[in-house]
Amino acid sequence: MEYVVLSDHELVALLKQSDRAAFTQIYNRYWKRMLAVATHKLNSIEDAEEVVQDIFLMLWNRRFELEIKSELASYLAVSVKYRVIKVLDKCYNQHQYINTIIHRSSADNSTQEWLAFQELSEQLQHALVGLPEKCQLVYRLSRESNLSQKEIAAELNISEKTVEAHIGKAIKVLRAKLNYFICTLL
Repeated sequence: MEYVVLSDHELVALLKQSDRAAFTQIYNRYWKRMLAVATHKLNSIEDAEEVVQDIFLMLWNRRFELEIKSELASYLAVSVKYRVIKVLDKCYNQHQYINTIIHRSSADNSTQEWLAFQELSEQLQHALVGLPEKCQLVYRLSRESNLSQKEIAAELNISEKTVEAHIGKAIKVLRAKLNYFICTLL
């Protein structure tokens, strides 16, 4: 049964009686407007189509208990408004969740990096203890006190060539002892 031009009130009354033709007329009368509003607010045609589809699905599923006290156009406009708010809220919450996950993972990475650094520092200290005393002293003055080879030579009253030899030996021994640990760490 095809309806020519029925009012919204007549269409809603027929919809409550499960009249599919009335539902189709309501759909054809309002879907473009609803889609335009939803698309404008959501900036996504896919999300807007889903909003409109959900509203019409809800309209059909709730047709028996439907109580529209205002105009049908106003009812559908408010429905679009609330569905859009719901979608935007969902998107906002998803973004917040993703940002939290990213923040936690970056915090976890920095904690892991700090722990790895601490472990490497401990391994370095153990390896340094195994060096001869003079070699250990020269290395610490060079790397921990940031003294130049000339300054170390003057302070320890040894030649710059000797300082260079001690640093070279320390680096060679430390590299050999820490090489396995660094490879495991990486």
